[in-house]
Amino acid sequence: MAEKRFSLKDHLFNRETVGRLADWLAVADPGFDRDGFVGSIMTAMPDLELKQRITLIADVLGEHLPSDFEAAATLIETALPPPLDPTLTDDDFGEFIIAPLGDYVARRGLGEEHYEISIGLIEQLTMRFSMESYIRPFLLAHPERTMAVLAKWAGSDNYHVRRLVSEGTRPRLPWASRIPIEIDRPIPLLDQLHADPTRYVTRSVANHINDIAKIDSTLAVETLGRWQRAGEQAPRELSWMTRHALRTLVKQGDPDAMSLLGYSTDPEVEAVSLEIEPEVEIGDVLEFEVELVATRDEPLLVDYVIDFVKKNGQTRPKVFKLKQIEMRAGETRTLAKRHRLPASATTFTLYPGIHRLSVMVNGTVMASGQFELTN
Repeated sequence: MAEKRFSLKDHLFNRETVGRLADWLAVADPGFDRDGFVGSIMTAMPDLELKQRITLIADVLGEHLPSDFEAAATLIETALPPPLDPTLTDDDFGEFIIAPLGDYVARRGLGEEHYEISIGLIEQLTMRFSMESYIRPFLLAHPERTMAVLAKWAGSDNYHVRRLVSEGTRPRLPWASRIPIEIDRPIPLLDQLHADPTRYVTRSVANHINDIAKIDSTLAVETLGRWQRAGEQAPRELSWMTRHALRTLVKQGDPDAMSLLGYSTDPEVEAVSLEIEPEVEIGDVLEFEVELVATRDEPLLVDYVIDFVKKNGQTRPKVFKLKQIEMRAGETRTLAKRHRLPASATTFTLYPGIHRLSVMVNGTVMASGQFELTN
């Protein structure tokens, strides 16, 4: 019997999680039709994808909550579980079952007459589950007013609220609508947040800068350089942020990004050999090693690129990290890697064919070879 694949949508939205949401609401309002709420959702949910399930639950909420938005918002806030642990500093994302509450507020409370109630509820919700997708409709409908709120939230005592300021204004937030503000508009907010003591916030800031880098590399590099000169963030954390924020530009070999990170775009190093396993089956591991010789002392960022064959026979390059090293003049270093090629990856599908692998040092391709991926 074939092994059942993990289903994220079923893991996040199922009878148990929907029932938990219903229990919260039933405690806040004993008249809430818990069984009817759960039954309506579970009847329609099995055939829906993840985001469709969020919309479905929000729609059913609209059928079971008071028709008056203010009364419904009061009920939701009363029903909420305690905020996430404020003593943690990272990876405390919360429960996805709260997402439909954000969807409900963003669609039914967007009017001018509901703004203060809605934005206050979004603040409460993001302390339980990140609301970056649901602050964006407010930026679309009320850009100036919402940017003023975010400026206030940047000084919040709750790090989830501070993170929302950065995450909610990202120009290329995955799976989210675009917002009608210039990419440099949130920079003053990021200026406040880049020195944040929590990694959950600084990771968002770094991802935000990486988004900017895809649109305006100069703005991204200049902003990071200004933060380096300001010296407000701990050097180690700022170094991590800078590397994370410039990852796209580094993959592209951008000279300004490389320079800011202390790497030369013209490294005096040579790849004297590259050995690649010639044939690998899908589901197995590709092994390769490269031998580098340096002619001067310098730090090196070694990556490798695999040009994956797509279904139509064309290729798509994907960059992977290999090693961050420092080499001395005359030194020889051999770097080896085992790269797994899963048969059942959730984010991409592997296809058989001739694949090219290239080794890059500081963004410059030093050696290339190929291997055949088979079934």
